[in-house]
Amino acid sequence: MLNYPSKILIAFGEAIGGNEKIFNWLLHNGYPELAALTGSIHGSEEAFKWLMDNGYPHFAALDSAIDNKKEAYEWLLKHNYELLAVIADACNNKKEAIDFLRSRNLTIFILIARKVQEFRDSQTFDYHKLHF
Repeated sequence: MLNYPSKILIAFGEAIGGNEKIFNWLLHNGYPELAALTGSIHGSEEAFKWLMDNGYPHFAALDSAIDNKKEAYEWLLKHNYELLAVIADACNNKKEAIDFLRSRNLTIFILIARKVQEFRDSQTFDYHKLHF
């Protein structure tokens, strides 16, 4: 994640926040993996599969780690994606992760984590939409 320019990370955060125009810009302007990660965070199984099939298993693992899947979190650590594990923790509002990011001047990832939290907090469960 550190290899992306700041403006792209800001755009990624806005896409997570629901900005479809920026999502489409990421998708069609060289950042389909960030668009797919956005889709996966939003619950798209197709986007998750795209990440797995196109060389971004670390982003798929990040999405799963954000959802508190222990195996994905451990996979990130095992494969030296410590920053992504910290980002997953920040998305789950873990103070030590937020402090870690802040102490290294990586506040953009705190902002992204907040966008993920805001998205998750805005979701409502509707039992009428259950598939049987």
